[in-house]
Amino acid sequence: MGVLHSGPHALREYAVVADGERAVLLGPDGDCAWMCFPSWDSPAAFDALVGGSGGYWVRPETEWRVWGGHYEERSLIWRSRWIAGDHGGVVVECREALARPASPDRAVLLRRVTAVEGPARVRVDLDVRTAFGAHTMDDLRESDGVWHARSGDVHIRWTGAGESKPEGERLTLVIDLKHGESHDLVLELAGREQTGPLNASELWAATETAWLKSVPACDDTIAPREAQLAYAVLTGLTASTGAMVAAATTSLPERAEAGRNYDYRYAWIRDQCYAGQAVAAHGGCLDLLDSAVGFISERIAADGHRLRPVYTATGARVPEERAVDLPGYPGADRVVVGNRASEQFQLDVFGEVLLLFAAAQRAGRLGGTAAQAARTAVEAIAERRNEPEAGVWETEDRQWTHSRLICVAGLRAAGDTIATAAERLEWHRLANTILAEATRTSLRPSGGWRRAPDDDRTDAALLLAGIRGALPPHDPRVTATLRSVRESLVREGFVYRYRIGDRPLGEAEGAFSLAGFLLALAERQQGRTTEALRCFERIRSACGTSGLFTEEYDVEQRQLRANLPQAFVHALLLESATRLAR
Repeated sequence: MGVLHSGPHALREYAVVADGERAVLLGPDGDCAWMCFPSWDSPAAFDALVGGSGGYWVRPETEWRVWGGHYEERSLIWRSRWIAGDHGGVVVECREALARPASPDRAVLLRRVTAVEGPARVRVDLDVRTAFGAHTMDDLRESDGVWHARSGDVHIRWTGAGESKPEGERLTLVIDLKHGESHDLVLELAGREQTGPLNASELWAATETAWLKSVPACDDTIAPREAQLAYAVLTGLTASTGAMVAAATTSLPERAEAGRNYDYRYAWIRDQCYAGQAVAAHGGCLDLLDSAVGFISERIAADGHRLRPVYTATGARVPEERAVDLPGYPGADRVVVGNRASEQFQLDVFGEVLLLFAAAQRAGRLGGTAAQAARTAVEAIAERRNEPEAGVWETEDRQWTHSRLICVAGLRAAGDTIATAAERLEWHRLANTILAEATRTSLRPSGGWRRAPDDDRTDAALLLAGIRGALPPHDPRVTATLRSVRESLVREGFVYRYRIGDRPLGEAEGAFSLAGFLLALAERQQGRTTEALRCFERIRSACGTSGLFTEEYDVEQRQLRANLPQAFVHALLLESATRLAR
């Protein structure tokens, strides 16, 4: 009986379950296509997504089946659903989650398969291969209905599969279910041998409770279901250290054979600031705001003016890029771990930090350590504001206008909320100085902002200057920039970052989902409610079947591009859905 190695699938067909310490990508064939263990940036234990051979499959045995699925409310608990059989008379569901609360060195994957319309025969295959496939399963043994195994240094326990049969280095199982019958499978991966119980019912109950505590109903937004999922995604990507990783995956290409496939399994300061501000704007559950403030305050305390733009989930330095010997997702020229952005200087992160801390102060969640970190950020802006830097899009070092304007916005917000009376005057004076310099060097002839003093292009990131309060909403520089974005960076309702040479929009890169939600917020700020709602609805359609977003959207092919799920897109969706409701 051979293992069905299906896929890879189009990114829109994947769902994600996560517990804060790691995630699993679930495909339409019941496949666990990706999971790193023990942590986000660890080597993969399931790596079929990028051409590896390991995995964990639960699906109806017949190949004649149609897949669908959905997330349960206020959670990352996923339900796969197949209609199967020669006449579609079999309906099978698989309820799936990573158990919460989570442990950094132990992952528990819950899978409950049910014959909704039966009877049904379900095929199960388990093939754990840790360290990107370097270690297969060995030392297979069964005791009292529990299978035990090893894969490298990882200890494996599997319950609900006592009837499995070893086939080489994997385990296979066939489950016959009567109509309405369910069967639980519990898979545990751990850094050391475990002896505690693996009671499926108790694990499910604890997981359900943890999600309901973390994710509010979001009925006060214009899109409650999507806002709930955004909260859940941000929660699922946030580790016990307080760090929120940018995405669960590495090396999913932005463009086929373009050499732009990166490792996003790390915590970007800017992205976490976006998430914290979104949660503060909503106000339903502020745990993610507290996590962002805590993690970033610690990083500033450690690195001060040399704050890095990105860290590992433990707050360590991100390693240099290196290739992994796997084929990669179709269109990727390689599989990489590590990210070179760690070595960059990005001035705007200091402005975003101040905006985050100001939002926390308004919510009554800013402690003394964070207040001191805010003062360090102000000092860093004063010291480093004229240095060339990589900017929001992490490109070549220049004096990017967006970075300076976000520092202006951050200085004003922090000055009004955190500063002493004397500091307020000083911080506002510094903001005025930076704004005056940007106005002198970085205005286009049309009156809107240009990307840099030597780059006359419009950039969607420059919408943030008005949104975040660097200038009043109806300042001519704000309105001219908004008009320029509308006229030059929008195609079929989707928004692009900036034009690349003379190439048409969409040819060099996909629409940028984050930029679309920024445009919705900018239109709202101008009082153009209909246009804001139209933009929001258009951009929120650019998700996969599961409702998850990637960084980019291929408008021509209606496909998701790059890593999944992209945290900052979900953050801006949440903020947009919140503010548009008001």
